[in-house]
Amino acid sequence: MATEYGQGYGWDDGPGFRGEGAGERWHRLPAALRAPIEGRSLREFAYLMLSLPISIATFVFAVTTMSLGAGLLVTFLGVPVLAAGLAGCRGLGALERARARGLLGLDVAAPEPLRRRKQGAMGWMGATLKSGASWRHLLYTVLHFPWAVFAFCVALTLWVTGWTLLTYPVWFWLFPMSGGQDGLQLYGDETHQVYLDNPFEITVTALVGLLLTLATPWIVRALTLVDRLLVAGLLGPSKLATRVVELESDRGVVVDTAAADLRRIERDLHDGAQARLVNLAMDLGLAKEKLAEDPQEAARMVGEAHGEVKTALQELRDLARGIHPAVLTDRGLDAALSSVASRCAVPVQVEVDLPARPAPAIEGIAYFTVSELLQNISKHARATRATVDVWRIEDRLLLQVVDDGVGGADASAGSGL
Repeated sequence: MATEYGQGYGWDDGPGFRGEGAGERWHRLPAALRAPIEGRSLREFAYLMLSLPISIATFVFAVTTMSLGAGLLVTFLGVPVLAAGLAGCRGLGALERARARGLLGLDVAAPEPLRRRKQGAMGWMGATLKSGASWRHLLYTVLHFPWAVFAFCVALTLWVTGWTLLTYPVWFWLFPMSGGQDGLQLYGDETHQVYLDNPFEITVTALVGLLLTLATPWIVRALTLVDRLLVAGLLGPSKLATRVVELESDRGVVVDTAAADLRRIERDLHDGAQARLVNLAMDLGLAKEKLAEDPQEAARMVGEAHGEVKTALQELRDLARGIHPAVLTDRGLDAALSSVASRCAVPVQVEVDLPARPAPAIEGIAYFTVSELLQNISKHARATRATVDVWRIEDRLLLQVVDDGVGGADASAGSGL
């Protein structure tokens, strides 16, 4: 099996194929010389050769079912015929995606499934007729047919002509006579004939064949580029459907994050400020009882209660800062990250290089991300120093947190990564 060149598509050499040394020597050849006999070129050529008979069959099926369905629309029979035709086009589209994946290395996801509002045959027919993906598959069968005819003719003509001219010296040596004359006849009438029969003409013919043979794989590749665009654009999911899937995924992440934040706030209130306020109420109740019989003890207890109030207020401030820090809103990301770094257990150097403030949502994401990372450094890294860098490239905000700790995070070991 020939080794791939250019952009690889995932075909690997298995046991029994070319050895490592031969493969290295093969790769040393320029791509232009390897192209005519490499596996990728042969697969692309095979794709174009198969496209003609397949496109004829799909075109005939699509035109027949759509014409029959349209003609029967005056009766109820037209609706199921149209739905069956569109469903057949979707099935043929699945075969085309598989063929593109196998011969072109183009992996196109299946389109969005039918959205049935009702069960049964009526629901299926309605969903099929309303599906944009079904009509895109029909459009593919119609557009692909003329393109397949053109690409088939161009690819086959160039491939056969190139190899024929390139190997003409061999044919001339094996069969030196053509119609009683030396060489291949290029032109002939009653008064004039032209033959390729001298060494110069044979050499020029072979050189022309060599140029065509070397150029044909790249022309075939350009032709298959149109097929790639047709398959990816018409047989895959629409941009709107892809965007809907992304939004649904993002919505799930946001909901999970919001639920986790609510649980964290509830836990912090229960274990922190709420517990301290309960203790404060009990201490003040005891101080009230001691006020008449032991004023000094009551004053001491009130003083301790005052300290508990300050601690509870600080915990509430920290909790509010965790929800959305005021310093982030007032002074921006640089000051907010510096405030987080000052509370870290290890020295942290913060470098923020932003020409302008990002959107508030982006600032919040960056702030909480850095906060969580620095908290992990304080708890687990056993580091002596850390750095936080934030910068912007075009429309992307990038951040990097580095420490000199022991590391050891493993995404497969249930570490929360």
